[in-house]
Amino acid sequence: MSFSEANTVEQMVLDACVSNGWTYVAGPTLSRQASDVFVESPLRQALIKLNPEIAEQPDRADEVIYKLRAILLSVQNDGLVRSNEALAEWIKGDKTMPFGPNGEHTTVRLVDFENSANNELIVCNQWTYKVGQLEKRFDVVLLVNGLPIIIGEAKTPVRPAVTWVDGASQVHDDYEESVPAMFVPNVFSFATEGKAFRYGS
Repeated sequence: MSFSEANTVEQMVLDACVSNGWTYVAGPTLSRQASDVFVESPLRQALIKLNPEIAEQPDRADEVIYKLRAILLSVQNDGLVRSNEALAEWIKGDKTMPFGPNGEHTTVRLVDFENSANNELIVCNQWTYKVGQLEKRFDVVLLVNGLPIIIGEAKTPVRPAVTWVDGASQVHDDYEESVPAMFVPNVFSFATEGKAFRYGS
């Protein structure tokens, strides 16, 4: 058997995630279009599950998702840092919507930080993201309730000239520049060649 990124380092990362409670799903089998940043089905389910006011009227979940999509689109004008900060407010539960009695604003939760069992934790590999004719493929993506919050690049462990630095450069210099919308929900990214593991945001 030949050694490659996919059957060595990438698989090691996937196995580590699964052993820590994440569910593995092959990237191509996820319920999304290649142009989608979010996996909207689990995101909608989480909104309904974690927010009683949305559970009362499930179509309110679509109102929230509409606002989240607008933040993705804003990256072209506002830049990645500002758009990332805007979406982080939603992820942290700092945003409200007028879903309470008489239009009272209530907090909207996308993630349950108190009980992780209430969240859907998915790790996938070979995630394809397409913008127009441009297509990028990410080695490892971790999603919480359909939000791709972690992106990882795995490099071959058998070529001494290739290190985690090459993976980090690919994420920072290529991916973040060419497909910034994928990094709007990002909490951090990582790179590894199996010997060293580095992460940052």
